[in-house]
Amino acid sequence: MRARTVSRCVLLGCAALLAFGQTSCGGPTRGTGPVQPSKAVTAEDLGGMDALVRAAQAEGELNAIALPPQWANGVGLAQGFEKKYGIRVNLQDPYDSSKEELDAVRSRKGRPTAPDVLDLAAQHARGAAREGLLAPYRVAGYGDIPKNQKDAKSRWYNSYGGYVAIGCDAARVAVCPVSFNDLLKPEYKDKVSLTGIDPTSAGVAFASVFAASLANHGSFDDVQPGIDYFARLNALGNLRHVNPNPPEEKIKSGETPIIIEWDFLSLAHTAQFSGTGVKWKVSIPFDGSFSEYYAQAINKDAPHPAAARLWEEYVFSAEGQNLRLVDYARPVLIDTMRKNGTLDEAAAALLPTVEGTPVFPSPAQVTKAQQTVDEGWAKSVSG
Repeated sequence: MRARTVSRCVLLGCAALLAFGQTSCGGPTRGTGPVQPSKAVTAEDLGGMDALVRAAQAEGELNAIALPPQWANGVGLAQGFEKKYGIRVNLQDPYDSSKEELDAVRSRKGRPTAPDVLDLAAQHARGAAREGLLAPYRVAGYGDIPKNQKDAKSRWYNSYGGYVAIGCDAARVAVCPVSFNDLLKPEYKDKVSLTGIDPTSAGVAFASVFAASLANHGSFDDVQPGIDYFARLNALGNLRHVNPNPPEEKIKSGETPIIIEWDFLSLAHTAQFSGTGVKWKVSIPFDGSFSEYYAQAINKDAPHPAAARLWEEYVFSAEGQNLRLVDYARPVLIDTMRKNGTLDEAAAALLPTVEGTPVFPSPAQVTKAQQTVDEGWAKSVSG
């Protein structure tokens, strides 16, 4: 997005006033008064990117939640953001689930420790938007994000995604499973873990139920076979009720030799444990291929509203999107970047090849599936 030309003194003055919530400075307006960062829907509302940067730098910090190591390179993005803009990123509760992120938004409202930006599974992003927890904001690349990967009111938009995969330590498992059907075999007794454990709160666990449903004659309209599958896996004694986080402890110790999770997480383990006794192998189950994206959003009551908006601009810039590839996540703007020549082709070439074109459930299908899981998981899959 091209910044509007304004004088240096106006930029400095407006940024400082906006950062402290004052509105006496003239400039771009929405309605009858100047736009504060918390009300800005685009960078242009603040006078362009230069003004947004200055307002964010005046705030000086950003609260980012649920960015664990080796998860779509969220930590790398935070480091890149700090280096580029000189704004400190406070990494809060790195292993929180999407539900826990939203609990933090509610419980910390009005406090300086409230999350500014969120990284949410699709169904939780939609729920948060309906609840009125998210601020609308359109990044410069908003128009390039596929229509089915963003909210029409720009309250959230997807940033990266992957496929549900099965990871396995070949040093501890004689023959690694490659399908959901394989996981039912007696040789995998007490060996299979599900990242996030609970699909009512964790997006990766919810996606795994969807994938298991597709592998067992279910559909986007019927996720019950996925719940039934995990109930059977549990009854056989194959399912371990152990969250594989942090992986550097759980995998290395042998506590979680087989994990159902996103392919980008599993592939990151392959690199993470290279040269150690762990021999991590990754398979995308052919009987239940399921892909999904994670959404980015801004807390409506973010304590650092300008920094939050600048973070989104960075995440959806070519630099930010390419950083996702470092941990094998698929950036949502990959097709646009390939066309305009900004894609890191070497990094993109390392992504696993998947046959066919991914198909995604509709918002209505996701909502229905979440209700089914919420109602049936606890009583069907006991821990």
